[in-house]
Amino acid sequence: MKRTLILVIAVLAISGCDFVRTIAGRPTSAQVEKIRIERMQAEEAAHQARLDSMRQVQKQMADSLAALEAFLLDSLSQAKNAIRTPSNLGGLGSSELTAKYYIVVGAFRDINNAMRMQKTSVDAGYPAQIISFRNGLNAVAICPSNSLTEIIPILKTVRSKDVFTKDAWLLENK
Repeated sequence: MKRTLILVIAVLAISGCDFVRTIAGRPTSAQVEKIRIERMQAEEAAHQARLDSMRQVQKQMADSLAALEAFLLDSLSQAKNAIRTPSNLGGLGSSELTAKYYIVVGAFRDINNAMRMQKTSVDAGYPAQIISFRNGLNAVAICPSNSLTEIIPILKTVRSKDVFTKDAWLLENK
């Protein structure tokens, strides 16, 4: 009996863990290593797919920004007197401007006409304010913004609506 036990211990010592694992129905070290490599390759492929997706989104964003910049330059070059400043209109009267840009949908000498246009703008969903100039004009301004890239597409939308005149223009508060 002692010889058999010593023989079993000697065989186990010589053959190693893989022999025991095989007997127990477990994967050998070579199989475990193969599974580990396959998992690493799958993780690398998933990571590469995420990187490719991010690069594609970056390219789309760059293309969109380039198209927007081209649109802005084209819009401004096509519109005569597209941007005016208060100094072009004789300076501000009693109005105070808080934003850098406004879309002016109408300018009137008669304040009652300006108030009607202001009501029309509010009814169309655009909060409006009346800006008075020293030269006697009362401008109805909507969509105050500090970003030219934000306000140009809105100007295009406003010009396409039947509620407003096609001659809407930007007022730049310098």
